[in-house]
Amino acid sequence: MYTADFDYELPPDRIAQTPIEPRDASRLLVLNRAAGTIEHRIFRDIGDYLKPNDLLVMNESRVIPARLRARKATGGAVEILMLRRRAALTWEVMVGGKGVRLGAVLELESRPGLTAVVMEELEGALRLIQFSQPISPLLDKVGEIPLPPYIHEPLRNAERYQTVYARTEGSAAAPTAGLHFTPELLAALQAKGVRQAFVTLHIGLDTFAPVTEERMEEHKMHSEWCQLPSETALAITETRARGGRVIAVGTTSVRVLESAARASIGEAGVIQPVVGDTSLFIAPGFQFRAVDAMITNFHLPRSTLLALVSAFAGRETILAAYEQAKAEGYRFYSFGDAMLIL
Repeated sequence: MYTADFDYELPPDRIAQTPIEPRDASRLLVLNRAAGTIEHRIFRDIGDYLKPNDLLVMNESRVIPARLRARKATGGAVEILMLRRRAALTWEVMVGGKGVRLGAVLELESRPGLTAVVMEELEGALRLIQFSQPISPLLDKVGEIPLPPYIHEPLRNAERYQTVYARTEGSAAAPTAGLHFTPELLAALQAKGVRQAFVTLHIGLDTFAPVTEERMEEHKMHSEWCQLPSETALAITETRARGGRVIAVGTTSVRVLESAARASIGEAGVIQPVVGDTSLFIAPGFQFRAVDAMITNFHLPRSTLLALVSAFAGRETILAAYEQAKAEGYRFYSFGDAMLIL
C-alpha cells in the first residue's frame, strides 16, 4: 500500500480559507456505499439521511491557544506548538526554529520573564520543555489558536474554530467535521429521535505531520489521549439493541470508537468505557467493529485521514468522490464542506 496511492491534485483556490456562515450552510456530499451513489445537498439537510434511534457520536475536545511565539537567548525566533502536558510545568511540544537544543532557554514574546527550558530532545521537532511557571492558566493571554498551515486568512472569531459542543480543553486542532453543526440543527435532529453521545480525543501531532514513508503502513502514529465514557458506551449498546446506527462525527470519533471496540472485553459487540492513549492507525484492510456511518470533511492528499476514509468506503470510491467534489466546486479541508458516508 503505497502512500502515493492516496495522492490527488487540488487547485489552491479549492482550499477553504474562511468558515462559511451559517455553519450548516456548508455543502454535503452524500456517499452511499451500498448503492454506489452520490448526492449533493446542504449540510442542514443531513436529517433526511438520519433515522430515529441513530446515534451521533461527537468529539467534544476543545482547541487550546496552543501556539506560542518565543525567542532564544540569541534573539532567534521560535514557534512553540503545545501538544501535551506531562506535568504542571512540563509539556511535550513541537518547535519551529533553528538550534532549539537541549538546555536552550526560550522567552515568550507576549510575556517577558516567562521562560521555558528544553529538557529533552524527542523525535524530529518534538521537545520536552519546562516552563518557569504554570502555563495553562495563561494560555488565553499568551497563546494563539493554531490554524493549519494551509489557512492564510486571519480568523475573525476564534469560536469558529471550535465546535458548538466543545467542552474539554486539550486539542491543538479542531475536530473539523463537527464545525458544521449548529445548536438549532442538533436540537432538530434530537427532536426527530436521533440521539447524541460524546467522546474525547485531544488532537495532537499527526494532524500536522504528513506521511513521508513510501509505504503507508510504515507510518508511525503518535499517541493521543482519548476517552469513551460510560454513558456513551451505554448509548451505543442501547442503539444496537434498537436497531439504530452508530454515526461517527469526524475521524477522531472513529478512532475513539474503534479503539474502544478493540479494548473491550466481554460480550461480542458490546463496547466498554475506555480512557487513555490511542495510536490506532486505520487504513485499507482495517475491519470496522463500531462505526456504521461517518460524517467527515475532505482531507489532505497522502494523509492518515484520507487513508481512514478509504478504509471505510474504498480507496477508489473515495478518490472518485473527491474528483466529483472538485468538479462540483466543493470547498476542501478544515473550513471546507462535508461528506456523509453511509
